[in-house]
Amino acid sequence: MGSVLQQLCRGNALLVIITLGFGGTFHLGYHMTALSSPSPFIQSFINSSWFDRYGEAPPPQTVTMIWSLIVSMFAVGGLFGAGSVKIVSGRLGRKKAMMLSCCVSLVAMVIMLSSKKAKSYEMVIVARILYGWSTGVGNSIHVIYLSEISPRKIRGIVTLTSATFASLGKLSGQFFGLSEILGRKELWNVLLAVPGVFAAVALITLPFLPEAPRYLLIEKHDDETCKKALQSLWGKGVYKEEMDDMLAEQAVIEAVPPKTPLQLLRDRMVRWQLVTMVLIYGCNQLSGMSVISTFAFDIFLQVGIQQGQIRYITLGLGIVEILTSIASGLLLIERLGRRPLIWGGYIIMSSCWVLVTIMLNVQNQSEWIPYVTASLIVLFIIVFCGGPVGAIAALNSELFIQTDRVAALVVIGVQRWLTFATVGLVFPFILTSLGSYSFLVFAIMSLVGCLYTFFFLPETKGKTILEISEQFRAITICGKSLVEKKHIETKL
Repeated sequence: MGSVLQQLCRGNALLVIITLGFGGTFHLGYHMTALSSPSPFIQSFINSSWFDRYGEAPPPQTVTMIWSLIVSMFAVGGLFGAGSVKIVSGRLGRKKAMMLSCCVSLVAMVIMLSSKKAKSYEMVIVARILYGWSTGVGNSIHVIYLSEISPRKIRGIVTLTSATFASLGKLSGQFFGLSEILGRKELWNVLLAVPGVFAAVALITLPFLPEAPRYLLIEKHDDETCKKALQSLWGKGVYKEEMDDMLAEQAVIEAVPPKTPLQLLRDRMVRWQLVTMVLIYGCNQLSGMSVISTFAFDIFLQVGIQQGQIRYITLGLGIVEILTSIASGLLLIERLGRRPLIWGGYIIMSSCWVLVTIMLNVQNQSEWIPYVTASLIVLFIIVFCGGPVGAIAALNSELFIQTDRVAALVVIGVQRWLTFATVGLVFPFILTSLGSYSFLVFAIMSLVGCLYTFFFLPETKGKTILEISEQFRAITICGKSLVEKKHIETKL
């Protein structure tokens, strides 16, 4: 661990990681949790704005519809942001694309701060759309940027920081949302504008930091600037091993031109990689963590926790999440590898949800059972952050060569935002219909992720991207491969 920290501090790598974090996945985490606390104040604002404009109170259905738009438009903006990553990053490069994302976040902050004085709920909706677009772009660029600056030996640790900053964003949203801080009627718009401050910090710092070395060499064919970027990031050195890896990848890329997302979906050469990322990401999102973040209040009410204790429990969950993410990055991911963290984590998570379901059905038999249920949810979060989430962050950068990586992240990003929006719309109805049995859905999805990872996912720790591609091509089902040999020979 000490050698890793020493390596990170030799150049500007640590500063780049922190800057990218505050401009990238931090925003996703913050927006997932910050909207919960001010929801009654925003609905009151909708009522008062409507009354001032039309001289009468709005129908309850209208307030619900406008509130639903405020909640859901963030996901819609994120969907368009994820879909535009390839165009933005291809034309501007990684660094300028992140700067554009930060600029849009600043515009959203100004609109959000002005909405209350202007008595316009429409401005809140617009700000949420812009925040979503900025987050959709920034989240993907953050992962791409990290993958293109990290040496192979510490690639897992570096890419895991994207998950750490997402956890930090969730914790910040919970902290600032406390009534003692910004979670008050007069400050709800300030609470929702906070991400713009972090975007401003990233925007000020980014111009002084290097562009991603892999992007410079493979896509811009600028080996001298690439060497300077590596030295700026990691200290003085020749970095022959890293340059050789990039050159080997570049040789393959020259024979295989960059693909659009649609071309990537049709390409049998990367079929297993796409299946793996789509399925594991889907299981990750449907394992229950996103629901805990968004509907923590409703879940803890369901398990029997007193209402006054819930906000402090959720704040504690945020602290547990970020500490576990950091510990996993420094202690586990480069020692155990990716596969054990994913399949082992999923099987424990599935077991947690089964036990939660049992506890919910017997919670009236003793006053201590709700606290056992809450403890199981805490264990779920520890395992989730220490296992699947960190390992999947590393897989993002390891499964695709340079010309496929951005298109793959567009596909995965679109899936992520669609799933996020769907879960947000559907889960309240599932909770109402199935009650205590609703969490079995998450148990089943976690089990699916465990089984797929155990039987099909190859280990990627310490391997080059080309070696990992060969491992995927060797996967067969009933003796048959998804990749035809003739197709492979034609491509390579």
